[in-house]
Amino acid sequence: MADKKLKVAVIGVGGISSVHIKGYLALPDQVELYALCDINPKTLKAKGEKYGITRLYDDHKKMLAELPEIDIVSVCTWNSAHAVCTIDALNAGKHVICEKPMAMNVEQAVAMKEAADRNGKLLMIGFVRRFGNDCAIAKDFIDNGKLGDIYYAKASYLRRNGAPGGWFGDIARSGGGPMIDLGVHVIDLVRYLMGRPQPVSVYGATFNKLGDFSNIKGKTGAYKSETTGEHVFNVEDLACALIRFDNGAVLNIDASFTLHTQTPVDGVELFGTKAGVRIGSELKIATEANGYLVDQNFDVKTGLDFAGLFENEIRHFVECVTKGIPCRAPAEDGVVLMKILCAVYESARTGRDVTIA
Repeated sequence: MADKKLKVAVIGVGGISSVHIKGYLALPDQVELYALCDINPKTLKAKGEKYGITRLYDDHKKMLAELPEIDIVSVCTWNSAHAVCTIDALNAGKHVICEKPMAMNVEQAVAMKEAADRNGKLLMIGFVRRFGNDCAIAKDFIDNGKLGDIYYAKASYLRRNGAPGGWFGDIARSGGGPMIDLGVHVIDLVRYLMGRPQPVSVYGATFNKLGDFSNIKGKTGAYKSETTGEHVFNVEDLACALIRFDNGAVLNIDASFTLHTQTPVDGVELFGTKAGVRIGSELKIATEANGYLVDQNFDVKTGLDFAGLFENEIRHFVECVTKGIPCRAPAEDGVVLMKILCAVYESARTGRDVTIA
């Protein structure tokens, strides 16, 4: 397979597809952008013209049937279509990278992994934060024992006025609000840095007190139902949870689309017996040395650098297919994250702890 260019198809050519495509175009000797698929004809036509692609489809099943030569597929649809598109592509013999969150529920996620296993194909999940420079630095310290035993972590992805609009506010297509859209990033980052412990219980709460701030002057992007024309925002605007892992560690997570806060934040903190690390606008390490409390500084850029971030992810996906290297974001991790996310929502619904088997 390394002797020929991989033919790639992208299913769902909305916003997130652009960074996937950019990643593929950065590998001209290894990959050929071959076909595009989207149910929106206007969007599909515009993307086709932008990238010079003439194999355009509004039905992914038809595309997979008519183009058996496709090697790899990016699934960049809204969340509710992840499972069907991914499973169909795997059953057609394609390797797949599916955007996060993996699916709408655990059952779909398990079915996706089973399809990959059954067909002997790679299914990678788009946990892009695993490919950031900040993650690499933190992991270097953790893997070398500099933090000691990590026993507690905090993760926040709080927006003051950041509801994305469009389908993100429609639970039938998104599966939830900021927890499933934003929280998934920082939960996965923490779990990855911890060494991928298994979750055992979750206590969560969700709120819809502010909505999507469509009442705020100048606010744009609110979703209106295509059938009724009515404004739709039926997901939570804030979610929080306490997640306990099988190694005894605990993660405290909160995520919001809208919140009356003056300090929006996107960051994680991990606390160990030897040191603690904060990953945010810059990476900071708090430790002790010679009987003193010490803060360590860096001479390199430690804040997340988006330049090359998705390219790193796509390059890794391609190398997994062509070189057989171990996948850094395998389907099994996507299933675990779906168990956590669904447990948060179930706990919020019942008001009780949820045990994860």
